[in-house]
Amino acid sequence: MIGRVAVTEAAVRAGRFTRRGFLRTAAAGAGIVLTGSTDMLHTAPAAAPGYGPLLRDPKGVLDLPAGFSYRVVTQAGRTKLEAGGPTPRNHDGTGAFPRPGGGTVLVNNHEIREPEGTKNQVPHLDGLVYDPGAAGGCTVIETDAVGRPLREYVGIAGTSTNCAGGVTPWNTWLTGEETEQRAGGKGYERDHGYVFEVDPFDPAANRDPAPIRALGRYSHEACAVDPRSGEIYLTEDASGPNGLLYRWTPPAGFRSGKGSLRALGPADGVLAAMRCTDASGKHVDDLSRATDVGTEYAVEWVPIDDREARKQSTRKQHGDDDVTRAHKLEGCWWDGNGVHVVSSYAGGESPERHDGQLWFYDAARSRLTLGLLLQAGEEEFDRPDNISVSPYGGVILAQDGNGDNGLFGVTAAGDPFPLARASGSEFTGPVYSADGAVLFANIQEPGTMFAITGPWRRS
Repeated sequence: MIGRVAVTEAAVRAGRFTRRGFLRTAAAGAGIVLTGSTDMLHTAPAAAPGYGPLLRDPKGVLDLPAGFSYRVVTQAGRTKLEAGGPTPRNHDGTGAFPRPGGGTVLVNNHEIREPEGTKNQVPHLDGLVYDPGAAGGCTVIETDAVGRPLREYVGIAGTSTNCAGGVTPWNTWLTGEETEQRAGGKGYERDHGYVFEVDPFDPAANRDPAPIRALGRYSHEACAVDPRSGEIYLTEDASGPNGLLYRWTPPAGFRSGKGSLRALGPADGVLAAMRCTDASGKHVDDLSRATDVGTEYAVEWVPIDDREARKQSTRKQHGDDDVTRAHKLEGCWWDGNGVHVVSSYAGGESPERHDGQLWFYDAARSRLTLGLLLQAGEEEFDRPDNISVSPYGGVILAQDGNGDNGLFGVTAAGDPFPLARASGSEFTGPVYSADGAVLFANIQEPGTMFAITGPWRRS
Protein backbone atom coordinates (compact mmCIF):
# COMPACT_ATOMS: atom_id res chain seq x y z
CA MET A 1 0.00 0.00 0.00
CA ILE A 2 1.71 3.19 -1.19
CA GLY A 3 0.03 6.54 -0.64
CA ARG A 4 -3.31 4.74 -0.71
CA VAL A 5 -2.51 3.50 -4.19
CA ALA A 6 -2.00 -0.22 -4.56
CA VAL A 7 1.23 -1.62 -5.92
CA THR A 8 1.90 -5.28 -5.30
CA GLU A 9 4.88 -6.02 -3.05
CA ALA A 10 6.02 -8.64 -5.54
CA ALA A 11 6.27 -5.96 -8.21
CA VAL A 12 8.28 -3.71 -5.91
CA ARG A 13 10.65 -6.52 -4.97
CA ALA A 14 11.10 -7.38 -8.63
CA GLY A 15 12.15 -3.81 -9.29
CA ARG A 16 9.42 -3.17 -11.85
CA PHE A 17 8.00 -0.21 -9.95
CA THR A 18 9.57 2.34 -7.65
CA ARG A 19 7.79 3.76 -4.66
CA ARG A 20 7.40 7.11 -6.38
CA GLY A 21 7.40 6.11 -10.00
CA PHE A 22 4.94 3.36 -10.81
CA LEU A 23 2.60 5.51 -12.91
CA ARG A 24 5.70 6.89 -14.62
CA THR A 25 6.82 3.33 -15.38
CA ALA A 26 3.44 2.45 -16.83
CA ALA A 27 3.43 5.67 -18.84
CA ALA A 28 6.84 5.00 -20.35
CA GLY A 29 5.78 1.52 -21.39
CA ALA A 30 2.61 2.81 -23.04
CA GLY A 31 4.01 5.95 -24.58
CA ILE A 32 1.73 8.02 -22.37
CA VAL A 33 2.13 11.77 -22.53
CA LEU A 34 0.66 13.56 -19.54
CA THR A 35 0.38 17.20 -20.49
CA GLY A 36 2.97 19.32 -18.74
CA SER A 37 4.62 16.34 -17.07
CA THR A 38 7.96 16.19 -18.92
CA ASP A 39 9.99 17.54 -16.01
CA MET A 40 8.58 14.95 -13.66
CA LEU A 41 9.71 12.14 -15.91
CA HIS A 42 13.32 13.09 -15.18
CA THR A 43 13.39 14.35 -11.61
CA ALA A 44 11.82 13.07 -8.41
CA PRO A 45 9.58 15.60 -6.64
CA ALA A 46 11.39 17.53 -3.94
CA ALA A 47 8.39 17.69 -1.62
CA ALA A 48 5.05 16.07 -0.99
CA PRO A 49 2.80 16.26 -4.05
CA GLY A 50 -0.03 18.71 -4.36
CA TYR A 51 -0.81 21.82 -2.36
CA GLY A 52 -0.92 20.62 1.21
CA PRO A 53 -3.85 19.68 3.45
CA LEU A 54 -7.36 20.91 2.82
CA LEU A 55 -8.54 23.70 5.11
CA ARG A 56 -12.08 23.69 6.42
CA ASP A 57 -14.30 26.24 4.69
CA PRO A 58 -15.90 28.48 7.35
CA LYS A 59 -19.01 28.55 5.15
CA GLY A 60 -19.13 24.77 5.13
CA VAL A 61 -19.24 24.59 1.33
CA LEU A 62 -15.89 23.62 -0.21
CA ASP A 63 -12.61 22.77 1.54
CA LEU A 64 -9.48 23.79 -0.39
CA PRO A 65 -5.72 24.05 0.23
CA ALA A 66 -4.22 27.22 1.69
CA GLY A 67 -4.15 30.09 -0.79
CA PHE A 68 -7.03 28.74 -2.90
CA SER A 69 -10.51 30.20 -3.18
CA TYR A 70 -13.74 29.46 -5.00
CA ARG A 71 -16.74 31.28 -6.35
CA VAL A 72 -20.11 29.87 -7.31
CA VAL A 73 -20.72 30.10 -11.05
CA THR A 74 -24.16 28.49 -11.26
CA GLN A 75 -26.42 26.89 -8.68
CA ALA A 76 -29.54 24.84 -9.34
CA GLY A 77 -32.73 26.67 -8.48
CA ARG A 78 -30.92 29.89 -7.51
CA THR A 79 -28.96 31.39 -10.38
CA LYS A 80 -30.95 32.40 -13.46
CA LEU A 81 -30.97 31.51 -17.12
CA GLU A 82 -30.87 34.21 -19.75
CA ALA A 83 -34.39 33.33 -20.92
CA GLY A 84 -35.70 33.37 -17.33
CA GLY A 85 -36.18 30.57 -14.87
CA PRO A 86 -33.63 28.90 -12.62
CA THR A 87 -30.45 27.04 -13.48
CA PRO A 88 -31.32 23.34 -13.97
CA ARG A 89 -30.22 20.74 -11.43
CA ASN A 90 -27.90 17.74 -11.46
CA HIS A 91 -24.67 19.21 -12.85
CA ASP A 92 -22.44 16.61 -14.50
CA GLY A 93 -19.87 16.43 -17.29
CA THR A 94 -18.55 19.78 -18.49
CA GLY A 95 -16.61 21.02 -21.49
CA ALA A 96 -14.55 24.24 -21.47
CA PHE A 97 -13.62 26.44 -24.43
CA PRO A 98 -11.73 29.76 -24.69
CA ARG A 99 -14.12 32.69 -24.91
CA PRO A 100 -13.41 35.27 -27.60
CA GLY A 101 -12.11 38.36 -25.86
CA GLY A 102 -11.12 36.41 -22.74
CA GLY A 103 -12.69 34.08 -20.24
CA THR A 104 -14.30 30.70 -20.72
CA VAL A 105 -17.38 29.22 -22.36
CA LEU A 106 -18.62 26.04 -20.69
CA VAL A 107 -21.19 23.46 -21.68
CA ASN A 108 -22.68 21.81 -18.59
CA ASN A 109 -24.61 18.53 -18.67
CA HIS A 110 -27.68 18.15 -16.47
CA GLU A 111 -28.14 14.47 -15.60
CA ILE A 112 -31.91 14.51 -15.14
CA ARG A 113 -33.51 11.13 -15.71
CA GLU A 114 -37.04 12.05 -14.65
CA PRO A 115 -39.58 12.90 -17.38
CA GLU A 116 -40.69 16.37 -18.37
CA GLY A 117 -42.37 18.33 -15.60
CA THR A 118 -39.81 17.61 -12.87
CA LYS A 119 -38.45 20.41 -10.69
CA ASN A 120 -35.58 22.52 -12.03
CA GLN A 121 -35.40 20.71 -15.34
CA VAL A 122 -33.81 22.08 -18.49
CA PRO A 123 -36.57 24.32 -19.88
CA HIS A 124 -38.10 23.45 -23.24
CA LEU A 125 -37.36 26.34 -25.58
CA ASP A 126 -38.63 26.43 -29.14
CA GLY A 127 -36.30 24.69 -31.56
CA LEU A 128 -34.01 23.21 -28.92
CA VAL A 129 -36.07 20.18 -27.80
CA TYR A 130 -35.35 16.62 -28.92
CA ASP A 131 -38.09 14.84 -26.94
CA PRO A 132 -40.97 16.80 -25.36
CA GLY A 133 -41.23 14.05 -22.75
CA ALA A 134 -37.66 14.37 -21.40
CA ALA A 135 -36.28 16.88 -18.88
CA GLY A 136 -32.48 16.74 -19.29
CA GLY A 137 -30.08 18.61 -21.51
CA CYS A 138 -27.21 21.09 -21.42
CA THR A 139 -26.74 24.74 -20.58
CA VAL A 140 -24.03 27.02 -21.95
CA ILE A 141 -22.26 29.30 -19.48
CA GLU A 142 -19.95 32.23 -20.20
CA THR A 143 -17.51 33.51 -17.58
CA ASP A 144 -14.80 36.13 -17.41
CA ALA A 145 -11.10 35.42 -16.95
CA VAL A 146 -11.43 34.65 -13.21
CA GLY A 147 -14.61 32.58 -13.47
CA ARG A 148 -17.23 35.21 -12.73
CA PRO A 149 -20.47 34.25 -14.51
CA LEU A 150 -21.67 36.44 -17.35
CA ARG A 151 -24.61 34.52 -18.82
CA GLU A 152 -26.20 31.07 -18.96
CA TYR A 153 -28.57 29.78 -21.59
CA VAL A 154 -30.03 26.51 -22.88
CA GLY A 155 -27.93 24.59 -25.43
CA ILE A 156 -30.14 21.52 -25.82
CA ALA A 157 -33.27 20.26 -24.05
CA GLY A 158 -35.52 17.22 -24.12
CA THR A 159 -32.71 14.71 -23.68
CA SER A 160 -32.36 12.29 -20.77
CA THR A 161 -29.68 11.55 -18.19
CA ASN A 162 -26.97 13.70 -19.76
CA CYS A 163 -24.00 12.31 -17.90
CA ALA A 164 -20.55 12.89 -19.38
CA GLY A 165 -19.23 13.62 -22.84
CA GLY A 166 -16.20 15.18 -24.46
CA VAL A 167 -14.91 18.16 -26.38
CA THR A 168 -14.12 17.90 -30.08
CA PRO A 169 -11.10 19.34 -31.91
CA TRP A 170 -13.52 21.69 -33.71
CA ASN A 171 -14.71 23.21 -30.41
CA THR A 172 -18.07 21.56 -29.81
CA TRP A 173 -19.32 19.38 -26.96
CA LEU A 174 -20.55 15.80 -27.32
CA THR A 175 -23.08 15.03 -24.59
CA GLY A 176 -23.99 11.41 -23.86
CA GLU A 177 -27.25 10.01 -22.49
CA GLU A 178 -26.63 7.42 -19.76
CA THR A 179 -29.80 5.47 -20.43
CA GLU A 180 -31.34 2.93 -22.79
CA GLN A 181 -34.89 4.23 -22.33
CA ARG A 182 -37.23 3.51 -25.21
CA ALA A 183 -40.08 5.69 -26.43
CA GLY A 184 -43.33 5.00 -24.63
CA GLY A 185 -41.85 4.48 -21.18
CA LYS A 186 -41.96 7.13 -18.43
CA GLY A 187 -43.70 9.55 -20.76
CA TYR A 188 -40.86 9.64 -23.29
CA GLU A 189 -41.91 10.12 -26.91
CA ARG A 190 -38.59 9.18 -28.53
CA ASP A 191 -35.81 6.65 -27.97
CA HIS A 192 -32.86 7.65 -25.79
CA GLY A 193 -29.30 6.47 -25.21
CA TYR A 194 -27.55 8.61 -27.82
CA VAL A 195 -24.82 11.20 -28.20
CA PHE A 196 -25.78 14.75 -29.21
CA GLU A 197 -23.54 17.61 -30.31
CA VAL A 198 -23.78 21.07 -28.74
CA ASP A 199 -22.09 24.10 -30.28
CA PRO A 200 -21.10 26.62 -27.57
CA PHE A 201 -20.48 29.41 -30.07
CA ASP A 202 -23.29 29.07 -32.62
CA PRO A 203 -26.76 28.76 -31.07
CA ALA A 204 -28.29 28.30 -34.52
CA ALA A 205 -26.32 25.06 -34.93
CA ASN A 206 -28.15 23.63 -31.90
CA ARG A 207 -31.63 24.02 -33.34
CA ASP A 208 -33.66 20.92 -34.18
CA PRO A 209 -31.37 18.58 -32.20
CA ALA A 210 -30.82 15.11 -33.60
CA PRO A 211 -28.86 12.19 -32.15
CA ILE A 212 -25.63 11.01 -33.74
CA ARG A 213 -26.93 7.52 -34.39
CA ALA A 214 -23.66 6.32 -35.88
CA LEU A 215 -22.16 6.39 -32.37
CA GLY A 216 -24.68 3.85 -31.09
CA ARG A 217 -27.52 3.70 -28.61
CA TYR A 218 -26.47 2.55 -25.15
CA SER A 219 -25.72 3.88 -21.67
CA HIS A 220 -23.19 6.54 -22.67
CA GLU A 221 -20.64 8.09 -20.37
CA ALA A 222 -17.66 10.02 -21.75
CA CYS A 223 -16.07 10.25 -25.18
CA ALA A 224 -12.78 11.42 -26.64
CA VAL A 225 -11.86 12.28 -30.22
CA ASP A 226 -8.57 11.42 -31.90
CA PRO A 227 -7.79 14.70 -33.70
CA ARG A 228 -5.74 12.95 -36.38
CA SER A 229 -7.89 10.00 -37.39
CA GLY A 230 -11.32 11.30 -36.35
CA GLU A 231 -11.89 8.10 -34.37
CA ILE A 232 -14.06 8.52 -31.28
CA TYR A 233 -13.64 6.47 -28.09
CA LEU A 234 -16.72 6.06 -25.90
CA THR A 235 -17.24 4.58 -22.44
CA GLU A 236 -20.33 2.76 -21.20
CA ASP A 237 -21.52 2.77 -17.59
CA ALA A 238 -23.70 -0.32 -17.35
CA SER A 239 -24.02 -3.62 -15.54
CA GLY A 240 -25.61 -7.01 -16.03
CA PRO A 241 -23.23 -7.51 -17.85
CA ASN A 242 -20.56 -4.88 -17.28
CA GLY A 243 -20.08 -2.20 -19.90
CA LEU A 244 -17.65 -1.86 -22.80
CA LEU A 245 -15.16 0.56 -24.26
CA TYR A 246 -16.16 1.42 -27.82
CA ARG A 247 -14.37 2.95 -30.78
CA TRP A 248 -16.11 4.55 -33.73
CA THR A 249 -14.04 4.61 -36.91
CA PRO A 250 -15.12 7.09 -39.61
CA PRO A 251 -16.08 5.92 -43.10
CA ALA A 252 -13.66 6.39 -45.98
CA GLY A 253 -13.45 9.98 -47.13
CA PHE A 254 -14.93 11.37 -43.90
CA ARG A 255 -13.61 14.77 -42.83
CA SER A 256 -14.08 15.75 -39.20
CA GLY A 257 -15.33 19.22 -38.47
CA LYS A 258 -18.32 21.33 -37.62
CA GLY A 259 -21.51 19.66 -38.83
CA SER A 260 -19.73 16.48 -39.93
CA LEU A 261 -21.16 14.18 -37.25
CA ARG A 262 -24.68 15.46 -37.71
CA ALA A 263 -24.49 14.61 -41.40
CA LEU A 264 -23.68 10.95 -40.73
CA GLY A 265 -26.14 8.18 -41.48
CA PRO A 266 -27.06 5.74 -38.71
CA ALA A 267 -24.83 2.98 -40.11
CA ASP A 268 -21.88 5.13 -41.23
CA GLY A 269 -18.43 4.13 -40.03
CA VAL A 270 -17.77 1.18 -37.76
CA LEU A 271 -18.74 0.99 -34.09
CA ALA A 272 -16.68 -1.67 -32.33
CA ALA A 273 -16.03 -2.91 -28.79
CA MET A 274 -12.63 -3.51 -27.20
CA ARG A 275 -11.20 -7.01 -26.89
CA CYS A 276 -7.98 -7.49 -24.88
CA THR A 277 -5.45 -10.30 -24.74
CA ASP A 278 -2.63 -10.65 -22.23
CA ALA A 279 1.07 -11.32 -22.85
CA SER A 280 0.42 -15.03 -23.28
CA GLY A 281 -2.30 -14.44 -25.85
CA LYS A 282 -5.12 -15.32 -23.45
CA HIS A 283 -8.40 -13.42 -23.75
CA VAL A 284 -9.16 -10.99 -20.91
CA ASP A 285 -12.84 -11.00 -20.04
CA ASP A 286 -12.80 -8.07 -17.58
CA LEU A 287 -10.34 -5.26 -16.86
CA SER A 288 -10.57 -5.94 -13.12
CA ARG A 289 -8.37 -8.99 -13.76
CA ALA A 290 -5.38 -6.63 -13.83
CA THR A 291 -4.00 -6.38 -10.30
CA ASP A 292 -0.52 -5.01 -11.11
CA VAL A 293 0.17 -1.48 -12.23
CA GLY A 294 1.94 -1.65 -15.59
CA THR A 295 -0.17 -4.56 -16.87
CA GLU A 296 -0.34 -4.25 -20.64
CA TYR A 297 -2.86 -5.80 -23.00
CA ALA A 298 -3.00 -6.05 -26.77
CA VAL A 299 -6.25 -4.63 -28.12
CA GLU A 300 -8.51 -5.64 -31.01
CA TRP A 301 -11.85 -4.12 -31.92
CA VAL A 302 -14.96 -6.27 -32.43
CA PRO A 303 -17.72 -4.70 -34.59
CA ILE A 304 -21.18 -4.13 -33.14
CA ASP A 305 -23.70 -5.21 -35.74
CA ASP A 306 -26.84 -3.63 -34.27
CA ARG A 307 -25.66 -0.30 -32.88
CA GLU A 308 -29.28 0.87 -32.47
CA ALA A 309 -29.82 -2.02 -30.03
CA ARG A 310 -33.17 -2.82 -31.60
CA LYS A 311 -33.37 -6.31 -30.11
CA GLN A 312 -30.49 -6.46 -27.64
CA SER A 313 -28.27 -3.98 -25.81
CA THR A 314 -24.97 -3.41 -27.60
CA ARG A 315 -22.98 -4.82 -24.66
CA LYS A 316 -25.01 -8.06 -24.84
CA GLN A 317 -24.41 -8.70 -28.54
CA HIS A 318 -21.07 -10.36 -27.77
CA GLY A 319 -20.26 -12.84 -25.02
CA ASP A 320 -17.54 -12.61 -22.41
CA ASP A 321 -15.24 -14.65 -24.66
CA ASP A 322 -15.49 -12.04 -27.42
CA VAL A 323 -15.11 -8.68 -25.65
CA THR A 324 -13.47 -7.18 -22.56
CA ARG A 325 -15.78 -5.63 -19.98
CA ALA A 326 -15.32 -3.33 -17.01
CA HIS A 327 -17.54 -2.05 -14.26
CA LYS A 328 -18.44 1.64 -14.35
CA LEU A 329 -16.38 2.80 -17.29
CA GLU A 330 -16.60 6.53 -16.67
CA GLY A 331 -14.28 9.35 -17.73
CA CYS A 332 -12.04 9.36 -20.78
CA TRP A 333 -9.75 12.05 -22.16
CA TRP A 334 -7.59 12.21 -25.29
CA ASP A 335 -3.97 13.02 -24.48
CA GLY A 336 -1.16 13.15 -27.02
CA ASN A 337 -1.22 9.76 -28.71
CA GLY A 338 -4.04 8.00 -26.92
CA VAL A 339 -6.87 8.09 -24.44
CA HIS A 340 -7.08 7.82 -20.65
CA VAL A 341 -9.98 5.63 -19.47
CA VAL A 342 -11.38 5.36 -15.93
CA SER A 343 -13.02 2.33 -14.36
CA SER A 344 -14.53 3.83 -11.23
CA TYR A 345 -14.62 0.69 -9.10
CA ALA A 346 -15.29 -3.05 -9.23
CA GLY A 347 -17.08 -5.09 -6.59
CA GLY A 348 -19.07 -8.28 -6.55
CA GLU A 349 -20.18 -7.81 -10.15
CA SER A 350 -16.59 -8.21 -11.36
CA PRO A 351 -13.94 -10.97 -11.08
CA GLU A 352 -11.68 -8.81 -8.87
CA ARG A 353 -12.34 -5.86 -6.57
CA HIS A 354 -10.78 -2.41 -6.72
CA ASP A 355 -11.74 1.18 -5.97
CA GLY A 356 -10.51 2.68 -9.20
CA GLN A 357 -8.38 2.01 -12.24
CA LEU A 358 -6.88 4.46 -14.71
CA TRP A 359 -5.89 2.98 -18.06
CA PHE A 360 -4.15 4.45 -21.10
CA TYR A 361 -4.83 3.20 -24.62
CA ASP A 362 -1.97 3.90 -27.03
CA ALA A 363 -3.75 4.21 -30.37
CA ALA A 364 -0.63 3.76 -32.51
CA ARG A 365 0.45 0.58 -30.70
CA SER A 366 -3.03 -0.80 -29.99
CA ARG A 367 -1.95 -1.38 -26.38
CA LEU A 368 -3.83 -0.74 -23.14
CA THR A 369 -1.76 -0.16 -19.99
CA LEU A 370 -2.85 0.08 -16.35
CA GLY A 371 -1.35 3.28 -14.94
CA LEU A 372 -3.16 3.62 -11.60
CA LEU A 373 -4.86 1.17 -9.24
CA LEU A 374 -6.74 2.27 -6.12
CA GLN A 375 -7.07 -0.25 -3.35
CA ALA A 376 -10.59 -1.43 -2.49
CA GLY A 377 -11.82 -0.16 0.87
CA GLU A 378 -9.96 3.14 0.94
CA GLU A 379 -12.03 6.34 1.05
CA GLU A 380 -9.62 9.27 0.80
CA PHE A 381 -8.85 8.52 -2.84
CA ASP A 382 -11.51 6.20 -4.14
CA ARG A 383 -13.97 5.74 -6.97
CA PRO A 384 -12.76 8.25 -9.58
CA ASP A 385 -15.25 9.31 -12.21
CA ASN A 386 -14.73 12.24 -14.61
CA ILE A 387 -11.12 12.95 -15.58
CA SER A 388 -9.17 15.80 -17.12
CA VAL A 389 -5.49 16.15 -17.91
CA SER A 390 -3.97 19.00 -15.91
CA PRO A 391 -1.85 21.71 -17.56
CA TYR A 392 0.32 21.44 -14.42
CA GLY A 393 1.13 17.76 -14.84
CA GLY A 394 -0.75 14.56 -14.18
CA VAL A 395 -4.52 14.33 -14.09
CA ILE A 396 -7.47 15.61 -12.06
CA LEU A 397 -10.15 13.12 -11.02
CA ALA A 398 -13.66 13.78 -9.73
CA GLN A 399 -14.73 11.50 -6.91
CA ASP A 400 -17.96 9.56 -6.54
CA GLY A 401 -16.94 7.71 -3.40
CA ASN A 402 -18.20 6.19 -0.20
CA GLY A 403 -17.45 9.08 2.15
CA ASP A 404 -17.11 12.80 1.56
CA ASN A 405 -16.36 13.49 -2.09
CA GLY A 406 -14.10 15.90 -3.87
CA LEU A 407 -11.37 16.33 -6.43
CA PHE A 408 -7.97 14.71 -6.26
CA GLY A 409 -4.95 14.95 -8.47
CA VAL A 410 -2.47 12.27 -9.45
CA THR A 411 1.03 13.28 -10.48
CA ALA A 412 2.85 11.66 -13.38
CA ALA A 413 4.87 9.84 -10.72
CA GLY A 414 1.66 8.24 -9.46
CA ASP A 415 1.20 10.21 -6.23
CA PRO A 416 -2.38 11.21 -5.34
CA PHE A 417 -3.12 14.45 -3.52
CA PRO A 418 -6.34 16.14 -2.34
CA LEU A 419 -7.55 19.22 -4.15
CA ALA A 420 -11.11 19.89 -2.96
CA ARG A 421 -13.66 18.25 -0.69
CA ALA A 422 -17.27 18.66 0.39
CA SER A 423 -19.90 16.54 2.08
CA GLY A 424 -22.77 15.13 0.10
CA SER A 425 -23.08 14.36 -3.57
CA GLU A 426 -20.46 13.28 -6.07
CA PHE A 427 -18.12 15.71 -7.82
CA THR A 428 -18.27 16.00 -11.60
CA GLY A 429 -16.85 17.78 -14.62
CA PRO A 430 -13.40 19.07 -13.59
CA VAL A 431 -11.93 21.12 -16.42
CA TYR A 432 -9.42 23.96 -16.61
CA SER A 433 -9.76 27.23 -18.47
CA ALA A 434 -7.55 27.46 -21.54
CA ASP A 435 -4.97 29.58 -19.69
CA GLY A 436 -4.92 27.23 -16.68
CA ALA A 437 -5.96 29.98 -14.27
CA VAL A 438 -9.35 28.53 -13.29
CA LEU A 439 -10.44 24.98 -12.50
CA PHE A 440 -14.18 24.55 -12.97
CA ALA A 441 -15.90 21.65 -11.22
CA ASN A 442 -19.36 20.66 -10.00
CA ILE A 443 -21.19 19.07 -7.12
CA GLN A 444 -23.88 17.05 -8.84
CA GLU A 445 -26.84 17.36 -6.46
CA PRO A 446 -28.68 19.56 -6.28
CA GLY A 447 -26.16 21.14 -8.67
CA THR A 448 -23.41 23.72 -8.16
CA MET A 449 -20.59 24.79 -10.46
CA PHE A 450 -17.47 26.26 -8.84
CA ALA A 451 -14.60 28.28 -10.26
CA ILE A 452 -11.48 27.46 -8.24
CA THR A 453 -8.40 29.70 -8.35
CA GLY A 454 -5.14 29.69 -6.47
CA PRO A 455 -1.37 29.30 -6.64
CA TRP A 456 -1.30 26.60 -9.31
CA ARG A 457 2.11 25.09 -9.98
CA ARG A 458 3.62 22.07 -11.64
CA SER A 459 3.25 19.02 -9.47
